[in-house]
Amino acid sequence: MSTASSSLEAFLHTHQQRVSAALDHWLPQGTVLPQRLHEAMRYSVLDGGKRVRPVLTYAAGHALGVAAQQLDGPACALELIHAYSLVHDDLPAMDNDELRRGKPTCHIAFDEATAILTGDALQALAFYILAHDPNMVPDAPLRLKMIETLADASGSRGMAGGQAIDLAYTGHELNLVELENMHIHKTGALIRAAVKLGALSDPDVELDVLEKLDHYGKCIGLAFQIQDDILDVESDTQTLGKTQGADVARNKPTYPAIVGLKQAKDMAADLVDQSLQSLQDFNHRADPLRGIAQYIITRQY
Repeated sequence: MSTASSSLEAFLHTHQQRVSAALDHWLPQGTVLPQRLHEAMRYSVLDGGKRVRPVLTYAAGHALGVAAQQLDGPACALELIHAYSLVHDDLPAMDNDELRRGKPTCHIAFDEATAILTGDALQALAFYILAHDPNMVPDAPLRLKMIETLADASGSRGMAGGQAIDLAYTGHELNLVELENMHIHKTGALIRAAVKLGALSDPDVELDVLEKLDHYGKCIGLAFQIQDDILDVESDTQTLGKTQGADVARNKPTYPAIVGLKQAKDMAADLVDQSLQSLQDFNHRADPLRGIAQYIITRQY
């Protein structure tokens, strides 16, 4: 294993563990009323997941010299929004999935009504953390900007809107521009927000630095979805932790289906190259961001 690979692995492991501990702190215990809802919230968040979005928040903050404890709140908020979206996406009215992170989905493990409430509660908790975490940047306008960023990335102009487009397009043929637009919203918006929240945790961040990091986030957000589409074709259910081939089975538009597997891989690699160009003026503290960009298109799940 190369030094760069081992350094990235150490960074990923350290911050995956860190955000998991912070999430455990913020999530109500399962013994607290209403117990079943709190059990479902913890079930959906704490056991499994790559934690890519919170790790990106830590990496962006690290690139700017922000202390890790100032990034715990934004990192938790990102993961809670992501977890809520998965709980709702898996519902029978949406993607109707029964497996997530290698275990039964929330509505299977509990029930459909509890799953709906779980997603609602996780979303609310995310914004509560951004408003109340005492370790975050104390600057009120910056905190407000963080809340605005996450709200925009989560709503109809971001993730929720992307899911609506996805549902509307299922069974229909899309061109490449339409597919890219869908995924910029559905997957890319939250990944882009993860990077931006890390940058906004620096009260002295300059606009040009914010713009470069935002471009990095935009590129890897789309690359992440392309790799997801590739893995839906090439991987297996056990490795993925979710049903392999589900997108094909539902006749969902994907990059391999529209441009072919090889071109999809080439597109993902080109987006990673663009993301790395955005970081060319950053020093070694941005190495975790560089490593994560490469990881996104080499991961197997």
